Amino acid sequence: MLVHICCSVDSHYFIEELRKTYPDEKIIGYFYDPNIHPLSEYELRFLDVKRSCDKLGIKLYKGEYEYEKWLNAVRGYEDEPEKGARCEICFDVRMGSSVKFAAKIGEKKLTTTLLTSPKKDLEQLKNALQKECEPYGVEFLAPDFRKNGGTQRQFALAKKEMLYHQNYCGCIYGLKKQKQDKNFIDELMSSVNKQILPASIEARIALYKKVVLWEKKGIKFEILREKFLNYRLLSALIKLDKKPVKSHILFYSHFKNAYTRFSLDEENLKQNLKEGFYRSTKDEMVFVEFWRFNAFFKNKWKNFEDFLKKPLSIQAEVRWRNQVFG
Repeated sequence: MLVHICCSVDSHYFIEELRKTYPDEKIIGYFYDPNIHPLSEYELRFLDVKRSCDKLGIKLYKGEYEYEKWLNAVRGYEDEPEKGARCEICFDVRMGSSVKFAAKIGEKKLTTTLLTSPKKDLEQLKNALQKECEPYGVEFLAPDFRKNGGTQRQFALAKKEMLYHQNYCGCIYGLKKQKQDKNFIDELMSSVNKQILPASIEARIALYKKVVLWEKKGIKFEILREKFLNYRLLSALIKLDKKPVKSHILFYSHFKNAYTRFSLDEENLKQNLKEGFYRSTKDEMVFVEFWRFNAFFKNKWKNFEDFLKKPLSIQAEVRWRNQVFG
């Protein structure tokens, strides 16, 4: 039996229940979810699905990330609500690829872990399975493992296994609706210099890679959620004599005003530039020459461009900031 897998929170419980219902079936997993955006989120979910399948002893195949194909399929349905026409098309695309793969490897039955997701419509999923399976002569299975407290048991199991619990289905259009009251969507943000930002998708990937390693080594651990002051620099520009200059804004830098203008005292400027620092009382800003900054790290970078390609981690940047400025 081929099982289309959407995420670890749904698949772990679904596959356990599937084994109880069909004890004689050999279960094979297929991760095909081109609706997931951005790519980093897709890779994060696959990482934890792989971890889940390894725990369950399930062979897992990874499908192609055909995001453009999915975008073309749902074109014109961007504003549809959850469980609307866009979801129907999305299910058709994913079940279509799954049944083709099932036929390719000789599997005669197909089902999907989406059936256990409390936010998905069972009838839509059944219809997609039936429509896509019939031309290939593949039997579709649509068990309802949500009923009789199934959803509660599913989430309890996910918590016990410390599975990655995403906060949106994966679709960019659903995410936009979910975040429509916010000024920006942090899931779609990443640093221009490839720093791993706190609480970002990339940070979660790094965490779950450690989780896989800890579990293999038998190291006990616990994943805890905590609130903290997160930070995203949306945009910044420094100009000298009206010309933009190459610059890097340190993490956790805050500005009282959106725009600040001031003149530099020539005598003090010469002394400050000699030391590599210039302090402005306006907005309490400190400017550090790159050569001075580089000296703190024993000339780690060849030039500023090299620094942009190989930046400090956020943690190292914050440590340096506290060390120098308190």
